[in-house]
Amino acid sequence: MVASPHGTVRIGLGLVEARDLPTFADEFDELLDALDASAVDSLWLADIASTSVVDPLVGSAWTAARTRTLKVGTSLTVLPGRNPMLLAAELASLAVLAPGRILPVFGLQAARPRDRQLYPVPGRRAAVFEESLVVLRRLLIEDSVTHHGEFVTLDDATVLPRPAAPPDLWVGGRADAGLRRAGRLADGWLASFLTPTETARARGIIETAARDAGRAIDDDHYGTNLWVAPPGADLARARALAGAQRPDADWRDIVGVGWDGVAELARRHADGGLTKFVVRPTGPVADWPAFLDRFTAALGPLQSG
Repeated sequence: MVASPHGTVRIGLGLVEARDLPTFADEFDELLDALDASAVDSLWLADIASTSVVDPLVGSAWTAARTRTLKVGTSLTVLPGRNPMLLAAELASLAVLAPGRILPVFGLQAARPRDRQLYPVPGRRAAVFEESLVVLRRLLIEDSVTHHGEFVTLDDATVLPRPAAPPDLWVGGRADAGLRRAGRLADGWLASFLTPTETARARGIIETAARDAGRAIDDDHYGTNLWVAPPGADLARARALAGAQRPDADWRDIVGVGWDGVAELARRHADGGLTKFVVRPTGPVADWPAFLDRFTAALGPLQSG
């Protein structure tokens, strides 16, 4: 078990891509059935339209309906370029139908350049992001929202049904500006492609920005994505995956080699103040039940509470 003074440690699975497009639906359902019978805390769906992964919002609805207790996260859903009122209505309905199981995380832009054309914005992307997040939060908690901003205009807007407890709104980001934005506006932070040393530093920046804004983020609302190259995985692919995003970092600080390697990475991030982890395989998984058995054996003991 990872003993963290910052709260309960939870480890979920991040879905990367299907192994075979013709059997995509069957594979996804196979995964959900295996997850529902496992001790895995959550499933996280990426917003990568050009890759064989299920859309995060559609996938959240399917997952919540097919499973009993599994949480489902959107990691990271692009916010600028989406209508915040429509998104609020979708999230509100999901949270009403699956209370406590919907975990939205938003990002500034699509991870892959070829997907960025899907989300055009009318101005500076960071400014659109911030205004959209503010509007989204208001729509999830207020009876009526009137907002005349630079990018969004609403008059007496209402979203129904609204959940009794709206979902926390987490954000990603690894540049200092994005970290300060998380502190000012978000309920939590989920990192990607950062080393343990960098996530520890990032947590400090976020906490300072939150304090300067007169607010606080829950102590256990800091997390990161971790990549695992299971035994037998293509290590050249794993190195390339890390290097494409972080050519300046040691790839072994981004990818855990083997189950012991990713468990050790989680411990190092926990030492720096993180408690939430999304573990993603570096390539397609041939046998989900077997993968989850190894996942649970290696990472289940790290969870607390």
